[in-house]
Amino acid sequence: MAYTVSKLTDYSAAALERASAELLSALEQESVAVKSEADWKIFRDRWVARKNGVLTQLNDLWLKAAPKDAKREVGQRVNEIKTRVEDVVEKSEYLQLEIATGTPQASDIVDITLPGARRSIGAEHPVIRTTNEIVSVFQKLGYSVAEGPVIETDYYNFEALNFPPNHPARDTQDTLFIAGQAAKAGRERLLLRTHTSPVQIRTMETMRPPLRIVIPGTVHRNDPPDASHSPMFHQVEGLAVDTNITFGDLKGTLDHAMKALFGSSVKTHFRPSFFPFTEPSAEMFVSCFICGGSGKRGAEPCRPCKQTGWIEILGCGMVDPNVFEFVKDNGYDPKKVSGFAFGMGADRIALLKYGVDDIQLFFQGDVRFLRQWA
Repeated sequence: MAYTVSKLTDYSAAALERASAELLSALEQESVAVKSEADWKIFRDRWVARKNGVLTQLNDLWLKAAPKDAKREVGQRVNEIKTRVEDVVEKSEYLQLEIATGTPQASDIVDITLPGARRSIGAEHPVIRTTNEIVSVFQKLGYSVAEGPVIETDYYNFEALNFPPNHPARDTQDTLFIAGQAAKAGRERLLLRTHTSPVQIRTMETMRPPLRIVIPGTVHRNDPPDASHSPMFHQVEGLAVDTNITFGDLKGTLDHAMKALFGSSVKTHFRPSFFPFTEPSAEMFVSCFICGGSGKRGAEPCRPCKQTGWIEILGCGMVDPNVFEFVKDNGYDPKKVSGFAFGMGADRIALLKYGVDDIQLFFQGDVRFLRQWA
């Protein structure tokens, strides 16, 4: 005889247990009797149909009719029964599909002749790729890679690099200072580094000369974002210190590096400039590797070099003796050693190398743009 849900009159734990056991026993017996797809449909509708299925009747005759003090226990019991009923009906459906087809279901079959699911492989971001290329050139020249904190003190970012207190780079319009630093001494105040040059001082404090390091990293300045500016960008700097290092060593090193990066045909050109931490200072240009130095691309003007045939690529110079004074006790006596330093923007070089006209594209995370380098 088919099971029917009867209304409970006793809501004690023992009575609930007996009623539940009777229902689940009937469920198991009826599930065993399912032999065809038609049998399963009848079985499914009888137990889980929304209008008059056993589960619906259970909710009406047991839970809704239960006294207030018993509703919680009855509700837990009804939920347990519901989970069990749905599990049995689902398994019966799976078995009936096997009966109907005469074969195991596709989810159980592994076709070893099909190609496996391949995970998409990423690629280096164009700025990271450019940074790695630059670093690799100097590593082959014997330089070591040095790194330092992005959050720096005023001392390492400015004072130890020969930036006087009234230097424009200290202005809040250029530098992003950390809030809540007013109680600290000036040199102890924290900021987001405006260049990777603080790593030069930190390294000279821990390593005695001779020294050759290349410093990649992110820097921050309060620049409004546009096609050529970003408040966060990437730099690669270098420092070489030894006895008898001259400006000729600087020119030869950078000339070799630029030819390794842009091709052996490029020429280099140095123009006088000013940086607080180098003296003398220079800006280095390379002949435009896009138009070959002609200033024209066919009949059109060459925009990257502004028709001049030259592209400014980095700043450099001989380390100012005043900088060595801050690390003099670690072997950097300005009367005995000399050195040169240089720094370039990896983002700008990536723009030029890959023909991108908007630096913001590097930081927007658009997969359609980044996929070009996969």
